Amino acid sequence: MRSSNTTFKSEFLHPRYWVTWFWLGLWWLVTLLPYPILLSLGKFIGHIIFIFPTRRKHIAHTNIKLCFPEMNTKQHKALLKANFYSVGIALMEVGMAWWWPLQRLQKLVTVEGIENLERPDNQGVILLGMHFTTLEVGAAALTSAIEIDGMYKAHTNCVYDYIQLKGRLSHNINGCNLFDRNDMRGTLKSLKSGRVLWYLPDQDYGLSQSLFAPFFGLQAATVHATSRMAHKTNASVIPVTFTRLANAKGYKIIIETALDNFPSNDLLKDSTRINQLIENRVRLQPDQYLWVHRRFKNRPDGEKDYYNISSNKA
Repeated sequence: MRSSNTTFKSEFLHPRYWVTWFWLGLWWLVTLLPYPILLSLGKFIGHIIFIFPTRRKHIAHTNIKLCFPEMNTKQHKALLKANFYSVGIALMEVGMAWWWPLQRLQKLVTVEGIENLERPDNQGVILLGMHFTTLEVGAAALTSAIEIDGMYKAHTNCVYDYIQLKGRLSHNINGCNLFDRNDMRGTLKSLKSGRVLWYLPDQDYGLSQSLFAPFFGLQAATVHATSRMAHKTNASVIPVTFTRLANAKGYKIIIETALDNFPSNDLLKDSTRINQLIENRVRLQPDQYLWVHRRFKNRPDGEKDYYNISSNKA
């Protein structure tokens, strides 16, 4: 269920991890700065990242051009630049989520629709999340307010993974659990016991558990676990979005009402519905979406590779 990497181990002090500890310590020190300064610093970091022709910049630019063909070249570049500002700010927000005292974090967050999580007869809830750049800070605020379980992919650097997991559980005052991304048995057990599971289906997780469904007018490999989990556990599916407000006003979390008549008996229909819902939320704040992953990595037979990158990375 929860990763075993929540206990400090002597091997973390090995010299090969000293650089990791240095950068983590520096990151922690930076998070002590006032919130408006963190936003400005994050925007500056995003600007520096934007200047250089990196792999992630190429992926984000490709995604934006694919998803917004109605925009011209100047508009594509403006959105890409704004998105990298948001990515830079997200680096500051990760530190805030991991290391800020709960009271300091809660002062910046407003949660709307929490009453929508009330459900009869101990029914489980799939809290349908999306990969916005605010997901770490939003998740930290949410886990401090409600009992919620999540899914988790371990980092290859065991020291970073240790700090990441400790940080994500730091505001865990409601008995939240983190499951390995492949622990389907654990997630189903959580839902059957009436718990809330935060689940993000909007990346290309490969073809073994996916089907192709439209997303921004393009066929995208879409994991169908949302529908399958809801069917097997009778859980309701409730969308949630995180928004970074302008002018350093903090964050808004909106918990929507449960999807009606979901799941159906048609996986393609359900996957299309989920993709359309996510697309609609992304269009409301496209600069805050995490465009740096290859959402259209896998293609139907005969279709070209949009990214032209020889790598198995996301």
